[in-house]
Amino acid sequence: MAYVSKYSEMEPQHPAPGMQRRIVHTDRLMLVNIEFTDGPTQKPDPFHSHPHEQVAYVVEGEIILFVADEPGVKLSAGDHYAIPSDVPHTIQRLTKVVRIIDCFTPLREDFL
Repeated sequence: MAYVSKYSEMEPQHPAPGMQRRIVHTDRLMLVNIEFTDGPTQKPDPFHSHPHEQVAYVVEGEIILFVADEPGVKLSAGDHYAIPSDVPHTIQRLTKVVRIIDCFTPLREDFL
């Protein structure tokens, strides 16, 4: 197992246009560095949910976070959020570039 992953040496995944992610994980914990370059967006992405617990840190840019039926909350660099299992959520990007660090448990097998 590699203990160190250098960002500049990691091969990014491109799951959608304007989006790339780099992933590091152990057997039970996953960190995802995700960068969006398609903002600002005119509307939120579609809501989604997953069985994984998620905590996130906004590294760069500004977003509106929507969780379940609650009003959206504007977040910017330095802010955090936590999403329990199976709770619908999404974001809307307010700036050209948004970078978020997501942590998931258990692993998002769909990302591997």
